[in-house]
Amino acid sequence: MRRPVAVPTLPDSALFAKGCPDEWNMCSRALLPGAIAAEWNDSSTPIHRDIRSRRPASESEDAGVSVTESEISPIRIGLIGAGFMGRQHIEFIRAAQGAVLTAVADPAALSAPLGCPSYPDAVALLGSENLDAVIIANPNALHVDTAIDCLEAGVAVLLEKPVAVEYAQSLRLVDAVARLEGRLLVGHHRRHHPAVGRARAAIHDGEIGRVIAVSGLWSARKEDAYFTSAPWHAQSGAGVTLLNAVHDLDLLRHLCGEVAEVQAMQSSHARGLEVEDTVSINLRFESGAVGGFLASDAGVSPWGWDQSTEETLEFPYLPDGVAYQFVGTRGALSVPNLAKYTYDPAISADWHSPLSRSYLAAAPSGSFQAQLAHFVDVARGTAEPLVSAADASRTLALVEATALAARTGETVDLRRFRADAAGLANA
Repeated sequence: MRRPVAVPTLPDSALFAKGCPDEWNMCSRALLPGAIAAEWNDSSTPIHRDIRSRRPASESEDAGVSVTESEISPIRIGLIGAGFMGRQHIEFIRAAQGAVLTAVADPAALSAPLGCPSYPDAVALLGSENLDAVIIANPNALHVDTAIDCLEAGVAVLLEKPVAVEYAQSLRLVDAVARLEGRLLVGHHRRHHPAVGRARAAIHDGEIGRVIAVSGLWSARKEDAYFTSAPWHAQSGAGVTLLNAVHDLDLLRHLCGEVAEVQAMQSSHARGLEVEDTVSINLRFESGAVGGFLASDAGVSPWGWDQSTEETLEFPYLPDGVAYQFVGTRGALSVPNLAKYTYDPAISADWHSPLSRSYLAAAPSGSFQAQLAHFVDVARGTAEPLVSAADASRTLALVEATALAARTGETVDLRRFRADAAGLANA
């Protein structure tokens, strides 16, 4: 199995270039403008063949000709799971340069042609197609086994979140990535949004002082068909905490650091399903900051990440919307609109003085687009995954600890929870 080859990179100034086909397209390193993606997963093992081997010998480096971006063959991607997210992935890949949809694995795709070869399952796909990478968007309970099968086949993997249904199960995947030297990106796509990168820089650079508290909200009423057309949405392994709040908890970890303790209350009274429809979460971070987050898929609201960005067309857009509010000792910051509130240096910095509002600048790009571009780089072997299996497993541990806190009414210590779960997994 050969290592991925090195490919030329664009200068940093071209990372968010202007003049792309539409305002959301991102010009990334080693890609032409227009790489579009939906929350994909990381590449696992090194690519099983040399990407440049597809070029004519007359254009090889042996002939003294340097490789240019236009000469690099697109990454051949197979899609596993053609449900709600899978079909979005299909459209994103087809609109992208630098990637091509080669085949789909999903029983339903056999009776509903998608314009490319279709297979009943991942095993048939991997055994029949010559792939560089796969995107896994099948039911959550199948994520780990499917990802390991793909890693063992030598292809890069973009795995939809959550990385697994249970934290202990996710450790199998973490071990497999290490054992196989695989490349795997977990699809926590919001981390790729430019507003998140700018907010993280502002927080870590102390632009609002030391963060002491954070508050967040996501609420949107899902239609009944969401649960009836995909019955697993109403079964254990789904629920608003694991399917939706997982994104927010991941971003809060990314922006504020690891969580030390969690408390939670869940409710399913709005729908009466096996899974919860609403959750209220209290967090204490290792930094000493505290925070709260509320999520519901049964309550109507204009508040949340999806409503505050234009990334998901199914959600009506609220300009200048807010999903998270960070409170610091010298200022405050809301995300994703990046409104920063601080005192003018000429006045007393206390509650009797007015605050000044300014907006932090961030280059325009969508997180789905940036994630796909990043995944292509990961598949080529020119970038390390922004969200590794190990990183995503810690987010899953936080989600699982949240559920435990809700069931027991007790405060859950995250370090102890992870250690106990790992011990049971190794028993």
